Amino acid sequence: MRNDPLTENAIAYIRDLFAGNAGGHDAEHTLRVYQNALRISEHEPGCDRMTVILAALLHDADDHKLFHTDHNMNARVFLTANHVPDEQAKRVLAAINSVSFSRNQGRVPESLEGKIVQDADRLDAMGAIGIARTFAYGGEHGRALGDSVQHFHDKLLRLRDLMNTDTGKALAKERHAFLEAYLAELEKELGGTAQ
Repeated sequence: MRNDPLTENAIAYIRDLFAGNAGGHDAEHTLRVYQNALRISEHEPGCDRMTVILAALLHDADDHKLFHTDHNMNARVFLTANHVPDEQAKRVLAAINSVSFSRNQGRVPESLEGKIVQDADRLDAMGAIGIARTFAYGGEHGRALGDSVQHFHDKLLRLRDLMNTDTGKALAKERHAFLEAYLAELEKELGGTAQ
């Protein structure tokens, strides 16, 4: 099944924007978040699906760890160039701005679309893919193994209890169990030297 032209344009835009990035916040991460968001949105009939799609695809377009932009400039450029109506663009940007774990600690997104995209992004930080991303990012940024392991305790193991939607909660439960099993084995193999 082909996507609509706006979705296809957004996918092409993020592929170009993230070209050459391999630290865990790349086009492949964004496409997984998009797929997660689609899956969750199927169980949330009250959501604006196009807002979910655009927010998922553009959620890292202005990530402060990757870009030095102000006011969601990369996302705004795409939305303007693709003639997304102002009201929908505002909803997309509001959802994007509610996703970040580090910038929104303790705050739940106000919109259903924001909740869906936040859950979708958090799912990609859990399970096997979350493990791979943690070590890819750690390697790219010179983070010691023990510091990457600490990241699991500081963030990843907290995500299960921060999910917003019932579907997100169900998917997170499975991925959280995998994280715990992996960490138990890793810490056993390291003989307690990771902390």
